[in-house]
Amino acid sequence: MGRGCRELLGSGGLVLDVRDRPGPPPLRFETADGGRMLLRQDERVLLLARVERANQGVHVSRYAGYRSPLPPMRSALMRDPGNWVHAYARWLEEACHGPLHDSRWHLRVRTVFPPYVWHAADFVRTWPHCHLDWSGYGWHGVVPLRPLSPEDAPRVRACRKHARDGTLAPVLLWWVTALDGWLLLDGHDRAVAALAEGRSPPCVVLARVPDEEDWRREVREATEAHRIRSAAPGTERWRETWARALAEVVSGLPYAEARTRSWPLPGGVPAWEAVAGAAMFQFPGD
Repeated sequence: MGRGCRELLGSGGLVLDVRDRPGPPPLRFETADGGRMLLRQDERVLLLARVERANQGVHVSRYAGYRSPLPPMRSALMRDPGNWVHAYARWLEEACHGPLHDSRWHLRVRTVFPPYVWHAADFVRTWPHCHLDWSGYGWHGVVPLRPLSPEDAPRVRACRKHARDGTLAPVLLWWVTALDGWLLLDGHDRAVAALAEGRSPPCVVLARVPDEEDWRREVREATEAHRIRSAAPGTERWRETWARALAEVVSGLPYAEARTRSWPLPGGVPAWEAVAGAAMFQFPGD
């Protein structure tokens, strides 16, 4: 697959401008009416979800078979990594089962999260079902795409040594607006290892950001609103403050998180209900 254009950012992150991938990507969300959605990888359904009627949360069921878009993370690579953001960007571009489609994508290292994200119930440890509670101020937790290994599993033990040594490769999180949280795309064992050592996992975060025509339109609208407000009589003493605020807003628009794209679910509601019915048959106690 062709490489996207890269815009390097001062924080060590980058924006990847992906083109020539117009169709749905292999890893994609599909939606139907009534807050119904599913995550599909190729033809395999990985996640089924439905938003509650009062928007108080979303019920989620997950299924086996997820394949990471990144290659296996060997110990030798973790000890001599190079630039993780650039490596993850390259692997995502080359992946046969990843989420990239035509758009602009922001990848960056993130090391600081609110405590509830990793060290409380918002890091989902149950399998296969969970409920994401939106009733407070949103959710912003992490949903793994496969069952988590126990802390004493061989692979987790090996990763725990890397966590202690400071050489643990970052996990890959994908920000999904429809869940108001992240999907854990790669690094399930590394996440368990870091938490077992009392640390938050190092992360590379993937999020879609506005396409150029979208953020430029917002810039024009914000600039015009500023012009009209500043032209009003008696606003002279506020104009410098408003100009600084406008500059701050405009500079952030190209990198603001955009909505995660989804595609119509073939078959609509009946198709979603058929998948949900099969899940209830498989787990009749839920």
